[in-house]
Order: sequence, then C-alpha cells, then structure tokens
Amino acid sequence: QVQLVESGGGQVQAGGSLRLSCADSGRSFSSYAMGWFRQAPGKEREFVACISWSGGIIDYAESVKGRFTIARDNAKNMGLLQMNSLKPEDTAVYYCAASENPGRLINDYNYWGQGTQVTISS
Repeated sequence: QVQLVESGGGQVQAGGSLRLSCADSGRSFSSYAMGWFRQAPGKEREFVACISWSGGIIDYAESVKGRFTIARDNAKNMGLLQMNSLKPEDTAVYYCAASENPGRLINDYNYWGQGTQVTISS
C-alpha cells in the first residue's frame, strides 16, 4: 500500500542545512498524513513534524520550530523535510512515516521508512 524510502541524510557542520526526502513506491501516498520522527542513540524515538494529506495542517516539535520545514508533493509521491541551522543535538536517525491522520503519536503511524542518518558536527 505505502512503501517509504528516506534519502538525503549525511554529515554537516553545525549551522548547516540538509534536505531529507521521503519517496513512496506505492500508489496511495496522497491519501495519508505524513510524519517525521528521529531517534538518537540511547534515546526514544521523538516526534519532529507532521503534515496532513492536503498540506493544510502542519505541526512541529518545539525543538525544531523555526528551523525545520515540512512539505509534500503528492503528484510526485514525495515528502520533504528541510532542515536549517542544524545543531549537534539534531544528530539522529530520521524516519518518515505515514498515517491515516496527522499527529504526534508514534503508534498512530502504520508505515515507516528505513531511516536515514543525520550527523551534525560542532
């Protein structure tokens, strides 16, 4: 139904930017809300941002608000996360996920990508 693959991770210096992409190989991406989560070593998975199927509802974690921008292009079955002013605290594996409704709860998401590593050096 929905198969997600993240890309765009890498290593950058503090203050730099990265753009993550989430590609859906399925055919129903536009019917789902999309979320981004991250997990640092030794920590639980953390909500980052989400966007409704239409793009009309957007929510960000307080820690990334003003620095990250979530977007989607339903015609291309593509989700995006633009990350600016990156900090060492942003270092984590980032996951793209799809759900029936937008929200911050991990258990509400039915489909997950494999994750992409983001490393920010000081």
